[in-house]
Amino acid sequence: MTQPVYLDATRAAYDAIASEYAALFADPLARRPLDRGLVTTFAELVRTGPPGPVADLGCGPGHLTAFLHSLGLDVFGADLSPAMISLARRAYPQLRFDVSTMTDLGLADGTLRGIVAWYSIIHAPPAALPDSFTEFHRLLAPGGQLLLAFQSTDQSDGPPQPFDHKVITAYRWPTDTAAALLRDAGLTETARLVRAPGDTDRFQQAFLLLRKPTSVE
Repeated sequence: MTQPVYLDATRAAYDAIASEYAALFADPLARRPLDRGLVTTFAELVRTGPPGPVADLGCGPGHLTAFLHSLGLDVFGADLSPAMISLARRAYPQLRFDVSTMTDLGLADGTLRGIVAWYSIIHAPPAALPDSFTEFHRLLAPGGQLLLAFQSTDQSDGPPQPFDHKVITAYRWPTDTAAALLRDAGLTETARLVRAPGDTDRFQQAFLLLRKPTSVE
């Protein structure tokens, strides 16, 4: 199957800088207590439900996947960059890592108890994102949890804005706009955080925690 051009371009861009990226973001939650707190909360919510796998989509070199594993989750990583996955497998041989896009995991409906998409939606053209969110809904079991992180705009709603990401063009999403797409996909928002830029951030950072409703809700 022919993949969208943006996937090929994104794959090539991250393959080219994989080793540098892995070294630069060896601890993606260092000095970010709010971000780390949300990841920890996500893990706790997953652990309170039935057992099942969690997918770290756009896992890069696997650092966040390993942190999620340390929190007691049955987690695997997936990334479209073969170079990133090679680094992840080398660094964390005890964990599973797959070369895959977010919408081509080959899993049955309701397989996952949780999904983390940590800045992995930012390179998708705006028109492609609703399909990704629909796929997240399909993959999650009822009651499953979703955690998203992305750069946001100063306005809470409106259209996404492209920016010159250091690897390849990316998009900042107004938080309300992203939340509305997720709601349209059938997911229920549990919490959100929009924080000011940190020392190494250029923009506001947004985090959305959502769940797939159960049949009794």
